[in-house]
Amino acid sequence: MKKLQSIVTVLLILYLSGCSLTPDRSKRKTSSPLDASMQDSGMIRAASNYANFCASCHWDNLGWFKTRKWKYGNREEDISKSIETGYSDFGMLGYKDTLSEQDINSLAKFIYQKLELKEPESYKPNEGFYLTEEMKIRPDTVIKGLDIPWGLAILPDGDMLVNERSGKMLRYRNGKLVAEIKGVPAVHADGQGGLMDIRLHPDYKTNGWIYFSYSGLPANGENGWNTSVMRARLKDNTLVDKQLLFAGIPPLTTNYHFGCKITFDGKGHVFFGVGERGTMKKVADLSNDWGKVHRLNDDGSIPADNPFVSTPGARKSIWSYGHRNPQGLVVSPFDGSLWESEHGPKGGDELNFIEPGKNYGWPFITFGINYDGKIISPDTAMVGMEQPVIYWVPSFAPCGMTFVTGTKYRNWEGDILIGSLRFHNLVRVKIKNNKVVHQEVLLNNIGRMRNVEMGPDGFIYVSLEAPGMIVRLVPLQD
Repeated sequence: MKKLQSIVTVLLILYLSGCSLTPDRSKRKTSSPLDASMQDSGMIRAASNYANFCASCHWDNLGWFKTRKWKYGNREEDISKSIETGYSDFGMLGYKDTLSEQDINSLAKFIYQKLELKEPESYKPNEGFYLTEEMKIRPDTVIKGLDIPWGLAILPDGDMLVNERSGKMLRYRNGKLVAEIKGVPAVHADGQGGLMDIRLHPDYKTNGWIYFSYSGLPANGENGWNTSVMRARLKDNTLVDKQLLFAGIPPLTTNYHFGCKITFDGKGHVFFGVGERGTMKKVADLSNDWGKVHRLNDDGSIPADNPFVSTPGARKSIWSYGHRNPQGLVVSPFDGSLWESEHGPKGGDELNFIEPGKNYGWPFITFGINYDGKIISPDTAMVGMEQPVIYWVPSFAPCGMTFVTGTKYRNWEGDILIGSLRFHNLVRVKIKNNKVVHQEVLLNNIGRMRNVEMGPDGFIYVSLEAPGMIVRLVPLQD
């Protein structure tokens, strides 16, 4: 049954996102610059290699190269060297053992030439609507002109707090910038690091606590940075009463797989997912914080019933382990269960039902392969390791996740929404008895989706990394 379900998932994602089952994506009929007419057979091969080895991280339309700084140079020879050697601190593999010298040079030339092209048009705010299985959806732009918004939270007065990757926490009112929040701690904003999620305590109206995650600098001067969680109160647009609740150990110099989404169970506990930072098999070691979902009391103390409290040498905040890079984490408002979505490697993105003390298998079992095409593990199942509720091949880079509540969205209540970084859309997952019974891909080409949230007003809000904006989804009932 699971195998059939996964096959259906693959076909659905491929069909609705415009992907092809053939490895040579240069033959697809889309508006991507990768499909430009190329007479040079070397460039045709380079386009195929880009799709197979590069697109999952750097986007099909080379968008990553256009929005980020070129740390190692953007000349053709610089690109060629980067492909050959890779950069381990950013999680980029070297391809000298995978591609020939000619293929590497052709790929560098392909990237260099394509950067001169304009990006294809996709979503234009406030124009038209999207048709879904249940209703029409009109995306209304709430905030625009953002850089890279990674987290959002709506205050009781209707103001919105937006975390930008750069380390800025911004306050908006009716779509207008009110203030940049002062007092944000030092943030290591590089690679996949930055100022990440932001959440209000469930009893915020009484206690005023705001929780946020970021890639932080160790206080003791150690080399590297870590995934950190802090709480603070807001006074005169300044963070006060700041308390560092968590700083992952050991600090590492890698610039990828930080996590980190935050959620509450309404019983005095806060959960957050921490990525494995490239440590691979070390995620099975309970003496470090990487590749784990953690659970704390909301004041930062350790709950007495955490699964590894009595395990010698274990980090006592660990709730589950064997995760690669959790990018979605949410407690069900219906039954209190905990759900997590995470990035696989090339293929094998997962939706997991999280239970205390369980091992979710990375990297000993996986449905994906490495970005250079090499096998990570031949196994997709192993005794003592949990299976995902569902996995996706190809990877759509799940990011942000929420349960739909209320009755504004016809027949969606109880469904899970997951944003897609790679395919620029939203995936609706219908769950029954902790099993996926239906999926629908929504809002194709709306933009690179970083987060999705249910607002206190009953509307769904999404943050788009490209273009940088916050959008409210308005259902149009027939």
